[in-house]
Order: sequence, then C-alpha cells, then structure tokens
Amino acid sequence: MMKPSLVFLALLGCGLLPATAEVIQLKDASSITGKILSQNRDRVVVDIGYTVLDIPAGQIVRISKTGGSEPAAVVSSTSPLPAVEMKSGIYQTANTPPPIKDVRELVAQLGEAVVQVSTPGGLGSGFIINADGFLITNFHVIEGETEISVEVYHQDEGQLERKTYQDVRIIAINKFADIALLKIADKGAPKFSHVLLGDSEMLAVGESVFAIGSPLGLERTVTEGIVSTKTRELQGDLYLQTTAQINPGNSGGPLFNLRGEVIGITNMKIVSGEGLGFAIPISAVKFFLDHRDAFAYSNDNPSNPYRYLPPPTRARLSPEAGN
Repeated sequence: MMKPSLVFLALLGCGLLPATAEVIQLKDASSITGKILSQNRDRVVVDIGYTVLDIPAGQIVRISKTGGSEPAAVVSSTSPLPAVEMKSGIYQTANTPPPIKDVRELVAQLGEAVVQVSTPGGLGSGFIINADGFLITNFHVIEGETEISVEVYHQDEGQLERKTYQDVRIIAINKFADIALLKIADKGAPKFSHVLLGDSEMLAVGESVFAIGSPLGLERTVTEGIVSTKTRELQGDLYLQTTAQINPGNSGGPLFNLRGEVIGITNMKIVSGEGLGFAIPISAVKFFLDHRDAFAYSNDNPSNPYRYLPPPTRARLSPEAGN
C-alpha cells in the first residue's frame, strides 16, 4: 500500500522543505523527509512540501530530526527504549508509540526484563519495570512466602548469563487484584533492563499479542496469540482473554503487544480448554503502582492493608482508687 505514495514522493522530492525536518526511514529501505504534522499509535502524518502523506506506524523503522549537517535521532527501532516518561517515580510509558515489530525482534529486545520468580512453594514469572530492580508478579505466586528468589537472564556480548538474586523484598501487595510489587535488593546488583507499560484501553479485539514466561518451569518460553476479548468478566473483575497459551508457571509474566509494551499480566486459564488464557489489564497494574503506598507490605503486619487494633485488656485500678 505504500508503493504509490513512495513513487509520488520521488516525483516531488525537489519541493521546498523547512530548514528543520524529520527523516522517516521505512521498512523497505526507502525514506521520507518532511515535517511531522501529527503522530499517534497507528500513523504519522507528514508534510513533504507539495502534499501530505499518511504513513502507517508499522511501516516506520526510524525517525530522525535533521537541522543541517548533523542528524539527531529522536526515535529508533533499534533502541530498547524509545522516548519515555516516568510515571509515579517507578514505571515508564512511551511518549510516542514505539514501532510495530515482529515477535522475534521483540523477544530478543525484551527477554532480559522477564524473570522467573521462585519460592519454596513453587514458581512463577515476573517482569522488571525499572532499572533499580522493581518487578511485578502475581500475588498468588508469593502468597504466604517470604523466601523469594528471582532468576534474571543478563545479556553479555550476545550470550545469556543466568543470575539468581536471593535478596528479594516484598514492597506492596493487593490480594484481591492478584498483583505484587517486589524489589531485587542484592548488594552489587547491576542496573536492570526493563519494560514499558502500555495502554490496555487502546487494544483492539483480534490484535496480536505474545507472552513470555516459565510455564511448568520451562523458562523463557514464548507463546503468541490474539486478544479474544478485552472485557471478560470473572468473579466481578474484567480480564483480557487471549489465545496465547498460558500454563502454570506463566503466572505473573507479561503479555506484550507488538510494540513491545506490557498490556497485561498473565494469571490464569481454563483448565479444561486450550487457547483460553486470561490476563490482568495493565490499567489495573498502573492503578496499583500509582497508589502503592495504600498497598504497602509490612513485615510487622503482613496482612496489610488491613490494620488490626490490639486486643482489649481488663482495666487495672490503682490503690488510690480503693483496691
């Protein structure tokens, strides 16, 4: 669909352009130079001087700004993180929609941020949300446990190096939303690769998604599918339903869109069927993180956010009172 527009561009390439313009690199190795008029998740509208082109975001590999002899990249598909904004001081979202990529590219880019969460009672999955080692998993993965370890696969010169972190702290929990916030606190821990949180409200039914996790302990397993519905009601809450295969051990892992953003936490499936997996929408995760102080975990009272008063005791009367 892009070919006629590109031919038209070649004919009009000698038109006048502003001194500062953007260079848009396309997947077919061609490029467009012009002024970006508007940009959203799905398309970029560019003024090339004589006409305006409407370019699907999925065809764009890179956008660079040029103001003379030195171009300055502003968005690049080869960068693990596009221009981002920090939210609530703990997670990041993209300022502009990242380009759509195929699953193979995204797994290579994002796999390091997906972890395996282990406890004496079992294991699950999780994903790191910032460089300081904060990570999200399901509450039921760590329920009743305080001895938690996290396995991370660091990339070192193209090779994966498995590292287990033992000092993992519970920061906040919401039992009813099945979400937990943990932090890797090992001394000497490096800065961690992390993911961007997307917008589950922007999802479309039928949109392609994929999950990374440790089903049945098979770490770094990738499954692909579509969004079957955005509003599956289960026990009073709404879930994303997906055909991406989900099994025990996937719990707490990320469900990604093809822009590499987390749009849900995989947490359950229908046991008697296949292709019937469910994920907590990322909107619920953002709410939890934005209000994490209300869900803060306390070693003195692990049942938080419930706070219990001390039991009543019989009043003791002093001798001056007549006893």
